[in-house]
Amino acid sequence: MNNYVTIVGSISRNPKITEFENGNKVARFAITTPKVYRKNDGKYTSKLDWHRVFAWGNMASFVHENAELGKKVAIHGRVVQRTYLDKEGKKQSLTELELRQIIGL
Repeated sequence: MNNYVTIVGSISRNPKITEFENGNKVARFAITTPKVYRKNDGKYTSKLDWHRVFAWGNMASFVHENAELGKKVAIHGRVVQRTYLDKEGKKQSLTELELRQIIGL
């Protein structure tokens, strides 16, 4: 199983589901993970790292029906990098996690 990761974090963007003409569906949402570090002055601070996540088919339906903003979850999936053209026609790169499993904590 190459290219798989597990991330524990909080759902930070509600799932938005898109249904296609062929009956397939995709849900897109985000989770955040806290990052704590010490600054040069010795004080600790934190920031959130955002992770884009998407799920297909039955998993998309499950996430759409059960995911709650702020809920802590463990997700497991495959890292996907894709490129697209933005509104100005510029090539953009995006890294996302294709969801395979989700567990509420």
